[in-house]
Amino acid sequence: MATAKAAPKPKKKAAPKTDKSQVKAKPEAPPSPEPAAPPPESESASAPPPAFDSLLSPEQVKMVETLSANLARAAVTAQGAIAEAALRQADRPAALTPDPFHVAPALNEVMTRLAAQPDRLMRAQADLFSRYMDLWQSAARRAAGEVVEPVVTPAPGDKRFNDPDWASNPMFDLMKQSYLLSSNWLNSLVAEVDGVDPATKRRVEFFTKMLTDAFSPSNFLMSNPAALREAVQTQGESIVRGMENFAADLERGGGQLAISQTDLAKFKVGENVATAPGKVVYQNDILQLLQFDPTTETVCEIPLLIFPPWINKFYILDLRPENSMIRWLTGQGFTVFVASWVNPDQTLAAKTFEDYMIEGVYDATQQVMTQCGVDKVNTVGYCIGGTLLSVALAHMAARGDTRINSATFFAAQQDFAEAGDLLLFTNEEWLRSIEQQMDQAGGFLPSQSMADTFNALRGNDLIWSFFVSNYLMGKEPRPFDLLFWNADQTRMPKALHLFYLRNFYKDNALAKGELTIGGERLDLSKVKVPIFVQSSKEDHIAPYRSVFRGAKLFGGPVTFMMAGSGHIAGVINPPGAKKYQHWINEQKCQSVEVWQAGAKEFPGSWWPYWGEWLKARSGDQVPARDPAKGKLKPLEDAPGSFVLVKSNPADAD
Repeated sequence: MATAKAAPKPKKKAAPKTDKSQVKAKPEAPPSPEPAAPPPESESASAPPPAFDSLLSPEQVKMVETLSANLARAAVTAQGAIAEAALRQADRPAALTPDPFHVAPALNEVMTRLAAQPDRLMRAQADLFSRYMDLWQSAARRAAGEVVEPVVTPAPGDKRFNDPDWASNPMFDLMKQSYLLSSNWLNSLVAEVDGVDPATKRRVEFFTKMLTDAFSPSNFLMSNPAALREAVQTQGESIVRGMENFAADLERGGGQLAISQTDLAKFKVGENVATAPGKVVYQNDILQLLQFDPTTETVCEIPLLIFPPWINKFYILDLRPENSMIRWLTGQGFTVFVASWVNPDQTLAAKTFEDYMIEGVYDATQQVMTQCGVDKVNTVGYCIGGTLLSVALAHMAARGDTRINSATFFAAQQDFAEAGDLLLFTNEEWLRSIEQQMDQAGGFLPSQSMADTFNALRGNDLIWSFFVSNYLMGKEPRPFDLLFWNADQTRMPKALHLFYLRNFYKDNALAKGELTIGGERLDLSKVKVPIFVQSSKEDHIAPYRSVFRGAKLFGGPVTFMMAGSGHIAGVINPPGAKKYQHWINEQKCQSVEVWQAGAKEFPGSWWPYWGEWLKARSGDQVPARDPAKGKLKPLEDAPGSFVLVKSNPADAD
């Protein structure tokens, strides 16, 4: 490598010779100035910055101090609650499985199939990148002052992003749209995979949505504008309240988080819910039979007996006077009986589905006939109570028993081929885990387990909305009678529950004509009594398609109708509320699509339509029946003692 040569040094020039006589004396140099004094220390570059509190007003200083103290209090509260929960969990047996819903094998199958389709995966990734480019360009244009349309918007009915700041604040809007792009992309990717068993894919779809819902920015304090605004406005007090709510829910759940959905202290069974007057006129191991006071001078000759679901308590039919179906029915001139199911413990672990049919439907109908002096009853079955009633009807048909005059079904299923998301929880691996859980509990399914399952079906509405409100914003749950009832669930005996899950959800044995119970092979086509079937358009537990399939199995006249709303509000919709709507089509149709196409919509409650149907099948008018003066001796006042038994001791009065 060539190197640069140093430049030659310049030659010094010789000084010119001068005449010494011409040289003048040099003037004296002026005195040197004294060095300048150094600048004061306060003016030097190394001076410390002013104190933080000197930049704030006294009010602002106090606000910061309060906020800091509240954040510290919240942290201590949360840490204490978590430590207490950890200690409680340490005394319990280890989890039966790290994957209780057995989603891992299904997820592995879907991911393997995706990996085998690299072209589809690449197209999906390219589409996601393109959408993000659109989002970034949109954000840049908005930052420049342009008015732009969002790249992606929440689905209709998604309440997570209702706060105005999710749209008006550019940062939160970008965060929201980024989340929606990613979650929609991931859910679509799973939904569109080919070559996978439909049930397996549906399982992965369900849990993928659960995962993406959990990671919504609305579920975190620092990315939720409403929660941040509340924290600032309350100087952190909302965070303290939120952590206190969190600690209370951990305490109530015995170390497991049981999110409060309503103020449980505002309601008391028999005082402000379940207040319809009546008597307990009969009791056996699994039910109390309630007869309610008449409110008319005469009543229909044939009494009405209602079988609610044993998963919940009967007073969904009697929440408040203004929405009580029981009070409405007595006001229409019906003699009303209701089965109040036991809240079982380990002593009833061996009670079977057949026991519930014999000691439930058979025994209760006999007691009602004895009390009223009649040989027939009209019946209602709600949800799982309707499935039990269907089995009893088929069993009675096989034996020529004609005691049931008509049957009405509220949100009840007989054919489980399209039973909705609950089918995801009924494969054999999951059933074995449930059985182990019940064995560990002493022979019954804890009520919280079933509540968690139902809540998971509508996670954003029944889990995350309360998580945000209770913990991030520190709000107290509002009193709501329906949610109080929903939290007051019952336990379920092992033998009964496993039979139900295996024979109905898993094997669909009743619809296939393969179910044998009480010595009889059941065939619903032999059931010839008049049937009224209610379904709800937005029911996620008993989807209307599934309910329609079941209605077609009966061999007699069937009236099918559809109500607005869901599994509860679609049923409990009194005429005075003037809410929702219902659809009627009395023509016999082979498919629910054909039925819907010919159905006529009517505003408001469907109760009057059903009331007319029921009254036409209830016989002549007879003097009103006083439950205290019947053949059965009253045992206690309604609502009885079975309904007061709490599943969670922490909820007891």
